Amino acid sequence: MSWKETCLMEERLKFMAAWLSEEESRSSLCERYGVSRKTGYKWAARYKREGLGGLSDRSRAPQNLPHKIEAKVAARIVSLRKKRRSWGPRKLRAALQREEPGHAWPAASTIGDLLQREGLVARRRGRRAALEQAGPFAAIEQANDTWCLDFKGWFRTGDGIRCDPLTVSDAHSRYLLACRIVSPTYEGVQPQIERLLREHGLPRAIRSDNGPPFASTAAGGLSRLSVEWLKLGIRLERIEPGCPQQNGRHERLHRTLKGETLRPPAATVVAQQVRFDDFRQVYNHERPHEALGQVPPATLWQPSPRAYPSRLEEPTYPSDHAVRRVRSSGEIKWAGQLIFISQSLIGEPVGVAETDDGDWFVRFAGVDLGFIDRRVNKLRRFTAPRPGHREPQHGQAAQTHGAGAPSGRIS
Repeated sequence: MSWKETCLMEERLKFMAAWLSEEESRSSLCERYGVSRKTGYKWAARYKREGLGGLSDRSRAPQNLPHKIEAKVAARIVSLRKKRRSWGPRKLRAALQREEPGHAWPAASTIGDLLQREGLVARRRGRRAALEQAGPFAAIEQANDTWCLDFKGWFRTGDGIRCDPLTVSDAHSRYLLACRIVSPTYEGVQPQIERLLREHGLPRAIRSDNGPPFASTAAGGLSRLSVEWLKLGIRLERIEPGCPQQNGRHERLHRTLKGETLRPPAATVVAQQVRFDDFRQVYNHERPHEALGQVPPATLWQPSPRAYPSRLEEPTYPSDHAVRRVRSSGEIKWAGQLIFISQSLIGEPVGVAETDDGDWFVRFAGVDLGFIDRRVNKLRRFTAPRPGHREPQHGQAAQTHGAGAPSGRIS
């Protein structure tokens, strides 16, 4: 039988009376009352020790709390959280361990409970995990393999001035190289990127979106900026339109940047830039990064051994390529005709190689620009190479004498 909740003490008294009478075996008695032998002996011991009071219900709360946080430790955690409001329990614990490695700091889950009790966190709605997908770019194994750059969405400061923050980070170490308010044009971006390249050395690749001033709709997707990077021997990596997850590390940085510096924006542009500079210092040297094993980016960052050259060299081409220099009109002279190539390549040499089909394939510094259709004497250009897309269907263009396969799409 099971205990009757309406007269719990009465049932326990009947049980103890039968237990003490010893007229029935212990096992049979416990089975009749629907309790285990262990519970039966527990009731008997309490009754013998405490009398009738030993049969009443007792609190099930643990008598000691091994994970209870000392008041001084809790105050230290709360103080750091109030200073770094965007840091979660794991980051807080990693920062405290770095400051005082010999102390046994509470687990991240315990810190999380403390923050909830103190009203320092708000529950978030659950999110569906993103689907896994193959990385479309070259592997990132060390600092300066890839730099990521983009403009954080524009906003206005308190005085109504528009701000366009340019952000540049190292994909391996997550080190924030720059966060500067500049004009989103070649004239605004070029000096900033050149300064970083001279100061930190050259990355192997630069990853950006397909918009200006990083790219364009011209042949090969080249802009004046990307032409300069190619001449420095930097590989171009461009993400798909509408696919910011392909530059996910940098997008995650933008989310943190917004939460720390733009809620609300500063009163003036100067004050906003001061916020960005302070954020960069904390982000690089203090804030633990979960993807890095809870250490700051500065612990993994180091300058590139590839120094900025004293002068930009022009690209060279195989011997089976004819070389033509792009005129001030963006055209080249070919077979007695003027063929428009790109305004971005004015003054630059391009290589032209014949295909097996009799057309002429045009390249600049390893980037496929398109092919000259002999029927109309015009360049059928390739758009910027994008990960995940098939190669152009002009099969013979891949079979130029001594040239590699094209990497863009025909438009």
